[in-house]
Amino acid sequence: MTKTPLTWLYVPGDRPETVTKALGCGADVVIVDLEDAVAPDRKEYARTATAERLSEPQRVPVHVRMNALDSPFAAADLRTMAGLPGVCGLRLPKVTSPHQITRVAAAVPPAVRGATPLHALLESALGIEHAYAIACAHPSLRGIALGEADLRADLGVRDDAGLDWSRARVVVAARAAGLAPPPQSVHPDIRDLEGLATSCARGRTLGFLGRAAIHPRQLPIIEQAYLPTQHELEEAETIVKAAATERGAQALPDGRFVDAAVVATAQRTLSLAARVD
Repeated sequence: MTKTPLTWLYVPGDRPETVTKALGCGADVVIVDLEDAVAPDRKEYARTATAERLSEPQRVPVHVRMNALDSPFAAADLRTMAGLPGVCGLRLPKVTSPHQITRVAAAVPPAVRGATPLHALLESALGIEHAYAIACAHPSLRGIALGEADLRADLGVRDDAGLDWSRARVVVAARAAGLAPPPQSVHPDIRDLEGLATSCARGRTLGFLGRAAIHPRQLPIIEQAYLPTQHELEEAETIVKAAATERGAQALPDGRFVDAAVVATAQRTLSLAARVD
């Protein structure tokens, strides 16, 4: 059994000492960023330093966010990162079509094909429109998520609520394709922990599971927001126990109706509390 990830921490690839610190800060997944966090004149160094740092298996799962697939850096990123012992996933930014996923999957060297899961970041209106097709593009694709900063700019959205339709679209596309619920995009203000908690609560109601972070201080807020509350756990335990004693639809003493879908939700709640898939 593997730990269900709730926290995904971004760290710049051109700062190997920071990567090392990030691996011990408690994030469920560390994402080494070769894209937005790295200046153009530092791209080659970031790639080389990351390859050296991830040449051996790591104590926590590590993903690498490559440069955009239409950039001059993407091909070298893919050649260098695919199949490294310390890389558990490649995150592909600014994906707009399923053909990009199939091209990347085909470009992975035969010796490691299928060994490095792919995750697509949808950061434009076109990417959102193709969300389901992207999510179904290839068996190597294991997840989709939003890149909200770029998406906000592309849509001209000023209010946070203006992204809710896109957020729901990505959640539905992921689940329709049989993928895990996507994590939320980052909350950019690392000092605004109250706002982060409020935003996570909103994301949870939309169907997200966990969140990306850009600073370790955000991690416990995200985890707390996405773990079941004591009340939710007690309700889930009651439902599962009731289902174990009597099959089929039934009503609990408090009047709640329980059927197979309700039981499945309760079982997911208990699994999440145990942090296992």
